[in-house]
Amino acid sequence: MNHKPVFLIIIAGGTASGKTSVATKIANQILKDKSVSYLSMDNYYKDFSNLTLQEKQNLNFDHPNSFDVDLLCKDLIKLKNRQAIKLPQYNFVTHSREKEWTEFAPADVIILDGILALQIQEIMKLGDLKIFIKTSDDIRLIRRLERDIKERGRTFDNVIEQYLTTVKPMHDVFVEPSINQADIIIPFHDGNEIAIDLVATKVREILAK
Repeated sequence: MNHKPVFLIIIAGGTASGKTSVATKIANQILKDKSVSYLSMDNYYKDFSNLTLQEKQNLNFDHPNSFDVDLLCKDLIKLKNRQAIKLPQYNFVTHSREKEWTEFAPADVIILDGILALQIQEIMKLGDLKIFIKTSDDIRLIRRLERDIKERGRTFDNVIEQYLTTVKPMHDVFVEPSINQADIIIPFHDGNEIAIDLVATKVREILAK
């Protein structure tokens, strides 16, 4: 049995800031030496299946209260102890948790990303390396529009309304201030591979000790 500690990387940043892209690039470099598993806070939205469609549309999904923090922290602790977990699956069209959960195996390195991953103290304290992805508001809005319309069945007007009423205000109140909790701040733009290389190199050095 492998008793070496699991290394938890937390990646935070605004909506559509490039967190998943950065996580994937870091993972691809670390995979040469260690096993890596990727986890998203999006899987841990609370189950709102008991609400009507109108009530769901009025929810603030960018507030810390929309996440099942207790379950996420329990799962992270299990993974850090090299125990497998049952990963909840979230349906962004119906705003509800799927009945089927998936097996999620532990690894040498766990990468967690989420807009509030460094704002929620219980989660942040579990991280061994904390990263914030800094991306301009204009780029994030364009990416959000493309993603939500193509992948989540939203309309242009619906995405804009949500952005102005909850996404942007919550970013200013919760997400942006959490940059102060980061060990590393990565300005995200195409071709910024140097920052990725530096992070991956540092993680490999830590894991080699």
